[in-house]
Amino acid sequence: MRSSSIAPQRIVSLVPSQTELLFDLGLEDKVVGITKFCCHPADKVKNIAKIGGTKNFDFEKIKALNPNLIIGNKEENYKEGIETLQRDFPVWISDIVTLDDSLEMIQKVGELTHKEPEAFKICQQLSTQFDSLQSPSLRPRVAYFIWKKPFMVAANGTFIHEMLGKAGFLNVFGNLTRYPEISEADLRQAAPELIFLSSEPYSFREKHLLEFQEICPSAHIMLVDGELFSWYGSRLLKSVAYFNELRDRLSKFFVS
Repeated sequence: MRSSSIAPQRIVSLVPSQTELLFDLGLEDKVVGITKFCCHPADKVKNIAKIGGTKNFDFEKIKALNPNLIIGNKEENYKEGIETLQRDFPVWISDIVTLDDSLEMIQKVGELTHKEPEAFKICQQLSTQFDSLQSPSLRPRVAYFIWKKPFMVAANGTFIHEMLGKAGFLNVFGNLTRYPEISEADLRQAAPELIFLSSEPYSFREKHLLEFQEICPSAHIMLVDGELFSWYGSRLLKSVAYFNELRDRLSKFFVS
């Protein structure tokens, strides 16, 4: 999709992380529709029309909003819904696996919305922050859980896998792809030193720590902020500080 010579005035976002980016680009008055999962910035998204979920759009609501730009994502949205929207509206879809993909997405959204300088500034900040991350001499082996019933982990070919590597961790399920289901036996065999229980999409809580500790008694189990591992928009500006904090907290367990 090419950028128009006229900046879009009515934007619908189908992805929470890209919704937040639109606001951080200064497009608050141009966003007319978002999903029910778009939660940032909290004080502003509450007043925006909701068009359903990321995988079940309310087409009539979207039609009533008459957008002249819809932005979505290949993984988070569903192909049939996107194809339906493309018949009537300009739709742009991101495909994010790496940090470079994220930077390209931010630049492209800036181009599409005529916010190139703002997008460039965010990309510069992100590049500087991630370049500052020091690679540790020890890379603890981690299993990153996104779901409980069934157990599902983030594996290779995902943005979470990319962020684990950037943060200095080795994904014990990096030999698998996407979001595989695993068994308790698989987890024991992988023998992670760390188990990260994400806050999303499944909302792991303190009560789940003991269950995983019983499966892997020698592993260190902890809850982590899923947004800072999986959101690929401007929320990444908070990720590097969070990764450094995590590493500091874990330094007593893993000494270089």
